[in-house]
Formats: sequence, C-alpha cells, structure tokens
Amino acid sequence: MHETIDGFDMPGADQVERAAGALRMLSDPTRLKLMWALLQGESSVNHLAELVDASPSAVSQHLAKLRLSGLVRSRRDGTFVYYHAADTHVRQLLEQALFHADHARGEHPREDDPHHVHEIAGAPLRN
Repeated sequence: MHETIDGFDMPGADQVERAAGALRMLSDPTRLKLMWALLQGESSVNHLAELVDASPSAVSQHLAKLRLSGLVRSRRDGTFVYYHAADTHVRQLLEQALFHADHARGEHPREDDPHHVHEIAGAPLRN
C-alpha cells in the first residue's frame, strides 16, 4: 500500500536506532535543561549545576552520558573542564519538544510564532 504513495520513504534501521538513542538521552528533564543551557554557550559543571538546580556530581554524571552519546563535547583549560553542545542542530528538536509541551497543555503560542505550524498530508497549515 505505501509504495503507491509518491515520495514515501522510511529511514534505515541504523538511523532509527541512533535517533532513538539521542531521544532517550534527552528524555531526562535534567539532561534536557543541560542541553538547552549548553546550546547557549560553553559552561562549567558548577555553573551548570546552579542553572539546573542539581548537585555538581549529578550534573557530571549527566554530562558523561551526553558526551558518550555524542551530544556534548568538553575542553580542558588547566584544571577546569568546560562543556558545550557538540553541534546546534539539536536546538530545533528541543524547541519543538518544548513548543509541543505547551501546546499539549492547551497553551497556544502567538499566531505570529514561526514554530506554530501544523501539517496535514505534507501541506503546512498555520494555526
């Protein structure tokens, strides 16, 4: 049936596994906040701990997981380690997830918000 749909395409199993892994990493509220902060600039563990209201040791553990998954990178400057987002494309994913969270609660954004777009059968419809 799907082969009759013009342009129908399914992602490969490997790509789906990598995407699911990234989404699992971002499914934790603390890691989501850490990523949001790191997308805005480089930071140290202590500063991030203050931002996300968590202990430095908990933040270090979250950052280690994010680093192993390839979402975060670090650089050493003497005895200090600074963390930053590995790349910025995850920002759009986080923006959409946060936008969806508001939308699902019944909070509707401004009509002129460029992220407030619905699609039906591939055709964008502004709400």
